[in-house]
Amino acid sequence: MTTFRDLGVSEALCEVLTKRNITVPTPIQQQAVPKILAGTDILGVAPTGTGKTLAYLLPILMKIEPERREAQAVVLAPTYELAMQIAGEARELSQQANLGIRVQGLIGGANIARQMDKLKEKPQLIVGSAGRIIELARKGKLKLHGVRMLVLDEFDRLLDDQNDMTTADVVKLLPEDRQALMFSATDPKKARERASFLGQPELIEIEQSAEEIAACRHYFVPVPFREKIERVRRLTRSLPIKRGLVFINKTFAAEQTLAKLRYEGIRAESLLGKDAKQSRQSAMAAIKGGRAQLLLSTDLAARGLDIPDVDYVINLDFPESAQVYKHRAGRTARAGHEGAVITLMDVKESLKLEKLEKRLGIKFEPLPKTAGSTAARHKHPQKTGSGKAAKPPYKKNKKNREK
Repeated sequence: MTTFRDLGVSEALCEVLTKRNITVPTPIQQQAVPKILAGTDILGVAPTGTGKTLAYLLPILMKIEPERREAQAVVLAPTYELAMQIAGEARELSQQANLGIRVQGLIGGANIARQMDKLKEKPQLIVGSAGRIIELARKGKLKLHGVRMLVLDEFDRLLDDQNDMTTADVVKLLPEDRQALMFSATDPKKARERASFLGQPELIEIEQSAEEIAACRHYFVPVPFREKIERVRRLTRSLPIKRGLVFINKTFAAEQTLAKLRYEGIRAESLLGKDAKQSRQSAMAAIKGGRAQLLLSTDLAARGLDIPDVDYVINLDFPESAQVYKHRAGRTARAGHEGAVITLMDVKESLKLEKLEKRLGIKFEPLPKTAGSTAARHKHPQKTGSGKAAKPPYKKNKKNREK
C-alpha cells in the first residue's frame, strides 16, 4: 500500500497527517504529489472530495523556502469561502509541522488596509482572488517576482467567460518560469483550451470509483415546478436530514426559497455570491455547527468547499449538465459514508433525467412514496417576539405560487 512517505512527503508533514488519521493517499494525491515535487506542470481532474487541496498543498509547502521572505507561491480560487478554506488548511499544516511558512489570504471585499499591513510580514504563500491580488500588486504592496508556483483551484471557473481575462492578468505578473498547477472536479473543453496559455500541463484524470458510486443513491421525485419549494419542506420534515445541501440555479430564486422555508420553520441558511462576507461566514458556521439543517447554494458559491458529513443533496433546480450533477453529488457519500441525491423533476424535465442516466451510467430510482408525505402535521409558522405568527414573506396568490 502506497504511503505519503513513499510519495516523498516530508516526515514532519507525514506526522501531521497521521495525527489527523490521514494515512493512505487518494489516487489524485498518489499521481500528483511526486510530479509536483519534480516540477511538472499539472492539470488534475478528480471528483469532489478526493483530496485535491492536499495534493498540491503538501508539495508546495515542501518546496517553499522559509528563509526567503517573499511570495513564492500563489493559489487562485473563485470564491471567498474556498480561498479562506485553502489558506486555513495551509496555515494549519505549516504550524503543526513547524515549517515556519507564512500564509496570507487576499480576497476582494475584505479590508485592504489590513491586508497591506499583513503583507509587511512577507508571507511566502498567497491565497486569494485574482482581482485583489492584481490590485495590491499594482499598488506596489505585493511583490510577485519571486513566485515559482501558481495554482488554479477550480480552474474551470477561473477560466470561464467571466474570469478568464482576470486570471490571465495575474499570470502576466508572474515570472515566466513558474510552475502551473490546475485542479478541478470538471474540465469543460473550453477551459482546457484556455489553459494553453499556461503551457502544456500533464493531464491527470481520476474517475470516480465503483465503491464511491455505490455509496451514493440517486433518486428522483416527480413534482411540478410551482410545488418544488413545498416538496423541499416536506422532504426536510420526513427524512432524517442532518446536514443537507439544496442546489438552486439562480440567486434570486434562492433568496425566495430561503424566505419561504424559514417561514415554515425550517432551519435553513443560504450561501450566495452576492451576500456580504459576514453573512456567508455565518451560514457556513451554522451548517457545520449543526444549527442549520439545510444550506441553499448555487453551484458557483459551493465550489470546492469542504462541508463534512452531508447526508442529502437536493436538486431543487435541475443541474445544467452531467458534470454539474457529478459535482453536486460529490458533496455526499464521502469518506466511506452513505448519502443520497434527490432530484426534483417536473414532467418537462424527464428527458433531461434520461440523458443524465446515459451520460453518467447511473440509475435514478423513484424516491419511496413514504418520504416527504408526512408534512402536514409539522406545519408551524415561525413566531415573532410578541408570540404571534410571522407574516409570510410572500403573497399566497396564484401568480406567486406558479413562480
